[in-house]
Amino acid sequence: MRIHLAFAAPTRLWQQALDVPEGTTVGQALALSSFAREFPEFTDHPPALGVYGERCDARRMLREDDRVELYRPLVFDPLESRRRRAAHRRESGRRHAKANVPRNQ
Repeated sequence: MRIHLAFAAPTRLWQQALDVPEGTTVGQALALSSFAREFPEFTDHPPALGVYGERCDARRMLREDDRVELYRPLVFDPLESRRRRAAHRRESGRRHAKANVPRNQ
């Protein structure tokens, strides 16, 4: 059966199609792929895995045309980033409001 692997590296998108036997797991497909050769930095700590955007573990059995996705670790906390953007918008709004206040003469 044919499956696909995808990894969004910081500088490029890595993809590979593989023909694997029925009953192949996500972990086995990863081992059969060229991922370890292409990204040796992940040999000791493999990235999180998923199939079509749904996290799974390496024991999940694959089906025809499944797309195995490898997820990089987050560089930052998304919740913290949202908080910082909101604080920045609030501060920008205050500065903008102060600049538009008419002066009494």
